[in-house]
Amino acid sequence: MQLVLEKRAERSGTIALVSPLIAVGLTIVTMVILFAILGKNPLLALHAYFIAPLTDGYSLQEIAVKATPLVMIAIGLSLCYLANAWNIGAEGQFLIGAVAGSWIAVRTQGTDAGAWVLPAMIVLAAAAGALYALIPAICKVRFGASEILTSLMLVYVADLFLDYLVRGPWRDPHGFNFPTTAEFDPVATVPLLIEGGRLHLGAIIALLVVAAAAILLGRTIKGFEIRVVGAAPRAAQFGGFKADHLVILTFVVSGALAGLAGIIEVAGPVGHLQPGISPGYGFTAIIVAFLGRLNPLGILVAGLFLALTFIGGEQAQIAMKIPLDVTKVFQGILLFYVLACDSLILYRFRLVFPNRQVARGTR
Repeated sequence: MQLVLEKRAERSGTIALVSPLIAVGLTIVTMVILFAILGKNPLLALHAYFIAPLTDGYSLQEIAVKATPLVMIAIGLSLCYLANAWNIGAEGQFLIGAVAGSWIAVRTQGTDAGAWVLPAMIVLAAAAGALYALIPAICKVRFGASEILTSLMLVYVADLFLDYLVRGPWRDPHGFNFPTTAEFDPVATVPLLIEGGRLHLGAIIALLVVAAAAILLGRTIKGFEIRVVGAAPRAAQFGGFKADHLVILTFVVSGALAGLAGIIEVAGPVGHLQPGISPGYGFTAIIVAFLGRLNPLGILVAGLFLALTFIGGEQAQIAMKIPLDVTKVFQGILLFYVLACDSLILYRFRLVFPNRQVARGTR
């Protein structure tokens, strides 16, 4: 007897839409068990994670702040995944964008530079993220290297490069030896939308990115090309679509959006460059992309939900002494269930009983 995965003849569209909700439900059940193992009241813990942040105005702003980079990065990743190009290094592209944009802020520090500073930071960050994403794309197209491995390894290069800069040439001489740059000038920071809070213009930019992606995928030939190349490569080949060109295009767009998210995070909520500017946005955005079914509007909803887990995790840590790493466990379990549910949409388990041949002796 053997248990095998057998491809389904047809894929249910309804189940595909409900699949993320099933994954979230299974994740919550698993977290209830985990909270009980930790000796915490599961109901109080779930309230701290998912209800308490929604009852406070400041927490709602923080959810939007956390969702901004997640949504922007996930939109770029969704374009890659739809084209069957697997960019796993958005975290590195996020960091490189933050570094490149911060270079202008550091160089113009205290020089009374004009309003051109922030737009220049944004353009440079997006360009740097795009160029950094171009490395694994070219390695895949030209040399056949796995874009999963190359993009992932480049994350550590970007992280160590940032760490070198803030501990070395860019370190604030008046920062009491902390590994950080000086605070950015006002012209190098993203404007706030609400006084007294941290909600900034980046949230509006994220919404514009969602709208642009929805138009691209739903109303343009290039969006149709992306979807066809990913869903039916042979049909795309007969149609004259070039998969290699799309790999480069989607990686470049994905890297640009990740770099843009990086500088908006640094010039917005953080206000300076330092290690640990990202709590794993680039990796969490992978969950956001799949939870949102690679659909721009779905990604927006999924981004807000994952941002809720970040804020809820912080509140649970304060109120119930639940370790903050439990949030990462939650996100990892959620990704597992999302992928598992997606697999069961396309495949089903079947028991196979191989024929047994009985050897018969001859006289």
